[in-house]
Amino acid sequence: MASESSEVPRVAIVCDWLTTYGGAEKVVKSIHELFPDAPIFTSQYSRKQINWFDDCQVHVGWVNIFPARLRKILAVPRALYFNRLHRRLRQYDIIITVCTAESKGIKLYPYQTGICYLQGPPTQYFWGMYDDYVKNPGFGKLNFIVRFFFKLLVGPLRKIDWKFAQRPTVLVANSSYSAAETKKYYNRSAQILFPPVEVDKFTVGSVASSKEEFFITTSRQVNWKRLDIAIKACLLSGKRLVLVGDGAEHGSLQQLAGDSPLITFIPRIDNPEELNTLVSQAKGFIFPSIEPFGIAPIEALSAGVPVIALKQGGALDYIHEGKNGTFFDEQTVESLVAAMQRFENMTFHKIHADTFRSNLAKAFSDTRFKQELQRIVNDTTGN
Repeated sequence: MASESSEVPRVAIVCDWLTTYGGAEKVVKSIHELFPDAPIFTSQYSRKQINWFDDCQVHVGWVNIFPARLRKILAVPRALYFNRLHRRLRQYDIIITVCTAESKGIKLYPYQTGICYLQGPPTQYFWGMYDDYVKNPGFGKLNFIVRFFFKLLVGPLRKIDWKFAQRPTVLVANSSYSAAETKKYYNRSAQILFPPVEVDKFTVGSVASSKEEFFITTSRQVNWKRLDIAIKACLLSGKRLVLVGDGAEHGSLQQLAGDSPLITFIPRIDNPEELNTLVSQAKGFIFPSIEPFGIAPIEALSAGVPVIALKQGGALDYIHEGKNGTFFDEQTVESLVAAMQRFENMTFHKIHADTFRSNLAKAFSDTRFKQELQRIVNDTTGN
């Protein structure tokens, strides 16, 4: 049991998994920097895949015996793990959870405060993206097996997910979209706190004439990112497209592009300066997916590159029509092609890029994230 007389509350950090470099992991990293003495509890952890937490005390659950690549189908084991984790968290006063899936389900003792940072809308494969997931679970030839069992289990899993979402003291969402979806599916209000983005790693090009005649997208190549739409739109309109990233859909996307000289694949760029140079040279960034937030488009804006984004999800918080980009209304090739044609007639001046970069630094900096999270902790605990 946590000490009621201790002057400094003891904090623990909980997250679903730490198996790759991504947005949720960046949030966990920032929170740990804010509370450096806080241990981290997670269901799966791979030091080989991510080295950000080598100096942290990371407690891993029994779910870690399963390969990380099976993460999508481990909802039931994870739910069991997080449902019982409270027994190992008795000594802590504040539990801060970074949640994409089941980690919000920590039971709280009466003396504890639970602050859950939702890294997206309610567990998407149970709710908002259920139809997309059933259509393509992402397991190739095994899709029919995964689809069968998922349909069989989704009803009970939704009930568990809703129950878990009622447990935290406070919910904090990473975007207006996530907050709205949280209210829709969990019937709970959530404060909005944008995640930290390293905008300083990207710089605006010196002059508009340095832009080259190609579009770019940087993303994990998975089915729900809908990069196929970007490829088809560029093939149809005769525009060059550079895709930076890799993933399960890489092979199928290459097949879709065929031998066309318009489409270029770059599996990964580890050097930040090299990535900045490439992104800043692009005439526009294409963002065709429905994402809770979307770090890559903000990085593009930081490099002075306007964005063509689907008019849904987190992009609505930072894309301003005609000023730093434009929207397309439907997740279709035709809608994106129309937006690209409209984009060609727009003018985005460097002075606007500098202004938006300054605004982005204020809204999405790591310092601002930590300050706001500390305020939420203080307000919730009464300190």
